[in-house]
Amino acid sequence: MIELWFVIIAFLWTGYFVLEGFDFGVGMLAPIVSRSAEQRRQSLQTIGPVWDGNEVWLITAVGAMFAAFPAWYAGVFSTFYLPVTLVLVGLIVRGVGLEWRGKVTDPRWCDLGIVVGSVLPAFLWGAIFADLLYDSLPAALLGGAFTLAVCALHGAVFLALKTTGPVRRRARAVALAASGVAIPVAVAALSSLGTLPALAAMGSLAAATALIWRRREGWAFTATAGAIVLTTLAVFMELRLQPLPGLTLTEAASGPYTLTMLSWIGLIALPFVLVYQGWTYWVFRKRVRVEATPPERPVQVVRSH
Repeated sequence: MIELWFVIIAFLWTGYFVLEGFDFGVGMLAPIVSRSAEQRRQSLQTIGPVWDGNEVWLITAVGAMFAAFPAWYAGVFSTFYLPVTLVLVGLIVRGVGLEWRGKVTDPRWCDLGIVVGSVLPAFLWGAIFADLLYDSLPAALLGGAFTLAVCALHGAVFLALKTTGPVRRRARAVALAASGVAIPVAVAALSSLGTLPALAAMGSLAAATALIWRRREGWAFTATAGAIVLTTLAVFMELRLQPLPGLTLTEAASGPYTLTMLSWIGLIALPFVLVYQGWTYWVFRKRVRVEATPPERPVQVVRSH
């Protein structure tokens, strides 16, 4: 049961990083690929129906850690109290920006909040997990740079996949530029792991670059998502041996009764969550287009006699 719940938690974190990864990328790149209010709206509408659902994966992953491995949960979130707090602040600011930008007269502050609220979590999650593995500030900075670059690439490919016109062309150009940063940073960040998933993640990023060059956005997105999956797998393979310094997985786990009850709850609830989110992505699977602005009607002057 201990191994099963560690795998479930790894799966939940993986789903979160894959899905929120392109949310973060779109949020930070929307000002770059957009040249007008309509194009900015087009960019953000690609994540509009799904971003809040993607955050549920984080809530579920953290909740599962709290229930199945309370000592691990307590150690991680007390050690990284400040960066985790900044992550939450970023997510709140981004959520407010996404919800309110269509309801205010001047959305510039909302757009700034979306960018900041996307960059902060994208960088800090990588820094947290790298520091958890290596307990080193340089490693944390490198890990943060890696996740930030990969989220930018992942989001750019998603924008190219989900939009049309100038936004799609700019997103493809940004994806190629982001890959020029993501690949060398990935080599520096993942080489120290030296595992097969880490090496495969580098190859997946290289494949994504070739695919976006050939305008195969769907396969390129699969490749960037695959790189995130493989990286998360490599990280959790290391954490399985020692989730915290001086703490084994068995020592961090809850008792057998708690794990059994969690298994029944997960068996009942998880399929419904997966089906619902899959249905959501299917409903909003089409590309987002810029809505044409209707021409203004001429003003009729009524003359009085």
